[in-house]
Amino acid sequence: MTARGSRTADVVTAIRARISGGALGVGDRLPSVRRCADAMGVSPSTVVEAYDRLVAEGVIRARAGSGFYVAGAAPALVLTEAGPQFNREIDPLWVSRQSLDAAPDTPRPGCGWLPAEWMPGDAIRRAMRAAARGDDALLAGYSPARGSLPLRRLLARQFAAENLPVAPDQILLIGSGSQALDLVCRLLLRPGDTVLVDDPCYFNFRALLRAHRANVVGVPYEADGPNVEQFAQIAAAARPRLYVTNSALHNPTGATISPRVAHRVLNIAAEHDMIVVEDDIFADFEPEPSPRLATLDGLRRVIRIGSFSKTLSASLRCGYIVSTPEWIEALTDLQVATCFSAVCPVAAEVTLSILSDGGYRKHMEALRRRLITARRETTKHLGQIGIVPHLTPRGGFYLWCALPDGVDAAMLARVALRDRLVLAPGDVFSVSRTLSDSMRFNVGQMGGRGVYAALRRAVGESWVVVAASE
Repeated sequence: MTARGSRTADVVTAIRARISGGALGVGDRLPSVRRCADAMGVSPSTVVEAYDRLVAEGVIRARAGSGFYVAGAAPALVLTEAGPQFNREIDPLWVSRQSLDAAPDTPRPGCGWLPAEWMPGDAIRRAMRAAARGDDALLAGYSPARGSLPLRRLLARQFAAENLPVAPDQILLIGSGSQALDLVCRLLLRPGDTVLVDDPCYFNFRALLRAHRANVVGVPYEADGPNVEQFAQIAAAARPRLYVTNSALHNPTGATISPRVAHRVLNIAAEHDMIVVEDDIFADFEPEPSPRLATLDGLRRVIRIGSFSKTLSASLRCGYIVSTPEWIEALTDLQVATCFSAVCPVAAEVTLSILSDGGYRKHMEALRRRLITARRETTKHLGQIGIVPHLTPRGGFYLWCALPDGVDAAMLARVALRDRLVLAPGDVFSVSRTLSDSMRFNVGQMGGRGVYAALRRAVGESWVVVAASE
């Protein structure tokens, strides 16, 4: 963005903030171009450009010979204004959009998914061809309210093998893990309720909870799970309604909760009437199963959510919620009210087809082997730049790393974008914003040596910039 473009954006942002904050109401007259230019220290042409942009967006309107006025409709909720303001490099929505909107050839070490070529594309094509030969109801109809019964039966058998016996009617199919959490929040939260998350945690947890206007509190996450002493203190003081976490291959740290910590977390949750939402999306990346809060609790106060976006296809949009019959009943009503139908029948049929044969098991075995090599190679090359993992995860595709002394993660992410390198700085995962010395790397998205060369340049420049500012 040019300097003038940046100044124009600053004026637009300032006016939007005054409108959303109530300083300017519907029908109020904006300052004249000259007065606004003097107040903001910009040229009149910059203000004219900003006002024209806001008129085009419908935020303000122009009256010939009279000036500019706030438009009649109240501004919509802007998530970046609903809660604390962040530098864009540590804003969860900014990081997600950088990853989603990047050109196909842009290296994305900070994104949250594996390359498309690592997914079972041939198996998906075969399953889609078979689904295309299905009857008209499959291809053009709505799904049942809870989603495909055959797929729910298959998932119930898989959960039973993990010592989590559930009936198919205790499973609600839904589009994704994020949508599952959104539905749970719609059911259980009211604006201002406190929600406990790990610090660090998956950054979209924070973005989604912000959209629900929750009061988000973080608990330090360690190598064997949340710090249970602080967990107990926060639970007693803040009385959280929910605790949202990953227990298997925690995102971003890659840590695994220990049995001792898992039991302690459940005891504290029971003592303070807290509901636990366990995101199990990385379960199939584990070499051996680790403790599951839902299994240990028997779904009394744990809601399990998950999806196949990381292991099968993000395009199919197929996930699930597992809970008590009463909560599933209420969540089903909510899904009907908000989406009308559950998972797309074609997506459910394709997912069922792939999960039903041995191909998915073989795909995951090969994927786990490939990730072992990728973690080893990434650790070696990052180490040559002075970036070192905080711990070695048992599986998965994330490395949670410490940066060299004096390098700020947000600055590093900003500099790296000049080389079209999308990174995920530590504070984007942190409620307390105390992890500016850390960064998450996706070992499947590190690409060739060009990525490490660009990262080395960015590290060097970030250190120089930080040192010069001290």
